[in-house]
Amino acid sequence: MPSLIDTMKPRLVLGALATLLAALALPDAASAEALPAKLSLDIYAIPSRPIVAAVDRASAELGALGMTSFRAKGQAVHATLYLTQYPASALPRLKAAIARLARGRQPIPLAVDGAERSPTNWLFLRVTRSAALQRLADEVTLAAEPLRDHDLAPPAWMKDYPAKLPAFERYGSPNVFMQFDPHLTLLANEASPALATYMARAAQQPPRAQGRVEGIGIGLVDANGQIVKTLAEYRFTSRR
Repeated sequence: MPSLIDTMKPRLVLGALATLLAALALPDAASAEALPAKLSLDIYAIPSRPIVAAVDRASAELGALGMTSFRAKGQAVHATLYLTQYPASALPRLKAAIARLARGRQPIPLAVDGAERSPTNWLFLRVTRSAALQRLADEVTLAAEPLRDHDLAPPAWMKDYPAKLPAFERYGSPNVFMQFDPHLTLLANEASPALATYMARAAQQPPRAQGRVEGIGIGLVDANGQIVKTLAEYRFTSRR
């Protein structure tokens, strides 16, 4: 049975990745007609340097064992707040909504508290689901949800999670509100048996870091939910 983490992201990515990648060369001012009709977008928390450093350390450890993390491939470190699909025409309004949400906000704590391996060999650094991070994800979901693609069909795997269906139908993602599950993705569907070695080491010395969320970003994602194009980032300007 697939886990929610390792099935939600790939299943939300609709349309050909080649079409999405072709859109990356377009300037921000390009018209909606020049973009794919549907965009799989991740609204994410921008982590501070200590959190990025924790991902770098884990990536180096994986590399020494012969595995290449998303970070090692040059993809941005991010913690998903709300991931779903939107019509391309909604992008300007989505940017405006997230910009308003970020304006005047203070950074909030962000902590890494270990590693997790899914049944299908996705690897994550766990992120503590603090009250402040939960609140931020909730606010992002409420701000962005009205703009999403409301014709999004539930993926086939959801028949095994009937309790999740109401959340998916209402919000376009089951990973919202009480189902919010923050993490930093390192690997997807990893075939190397050395992953077990990494997990054994991580059990002995769990990866940990204390940092903060420094802003909110919007990114176009691939079939693994990894950012292939940063569309906007809004840094928090207030400081404690």
